[in-house]
Amino acid sequence: MATCALGSALYRPATQFRASPAPPSRRSTVQVHARGTWYPGAKRPKHLDGSLPGDYGFDPLRLGVKPELLAYYREGELTNGRWAMAAVAGILFTEAVGLPPWWKAGAEQYPIDNKTLILVEIATFAVLEGLRARGWEKTGESGAFGMHPFDPAKLLSDEMREKEVKNGRLAMVALVGFASQAAVWGKGPIESLQYHLADPGHHNIFTSPVGTEATVAAIALAIAPIVVEANKSLGDDEEEFNPIPL
Repeated sequence: MATCALGSALYRPATQFRASPAPPSRRSTVQVHARGTWYPGAKRPKHLDGSLPGDYGFDPLRLGVKPELLAYYREGELTNGRWAMAAVAGILFTEAVGLPPWWKAGAEQYPIDNKTLILVEIATFAVLEGLRARGWEKTGESGAFGMHPFDPAKLLSDEMREKEVKNGRLAMVALVGFASQAAVWGKGPIESLQYHLADPGHHNIFTSPVGTEATVAAIALAIAPIVVEANKSLGDDEEEFNPIPL
């Protein structure tokens, strides 16, 4: 997670003062309307027409209204999703083979001291992120080693782009769950699963130290569809979901 934050911080300045890449190419109208929405019957915002991979019309904060920002945020989502997928795989692997918990990795003793390791990481990421930023500005695609997009195995397709976005989102949610389990129970994901399965009625989020907060969140999620339906019934039929008017 620290490395992900470092990469994002190094990447941001490189794009802040340069022209943004052209918005991603749009697909046909038939394909756009064939894609579903995040909620059955939800109205799409005008700036999300379903042409982007993983676009289901969900943007209540209107973060992607400006095309140049939409491209920037999409790249940010992909970058964080890729880091999350790598982190989830690494966390599960280290716990499965009996290595120390992932949140204690920084306290371990390594051949290189932490100060030297941090300096090496900063220098390495400064170079790699700078090259990645320049490539993205020119092509609109993230990559490495002069390839934008980076696809040495020639697997890139519309289907794979869709899967990458979906799996990246799932990995980001999973990573938040892993961090929450570690903070609440002091256990890794595999150990937490075993702990829950041993006694599901007593070992769950609602009986944990944050049970009250979890209950409030569950109630809010249960009420959300009612709010959406009420908005559709009382508002204009052509108006999209806009819980936070901006």
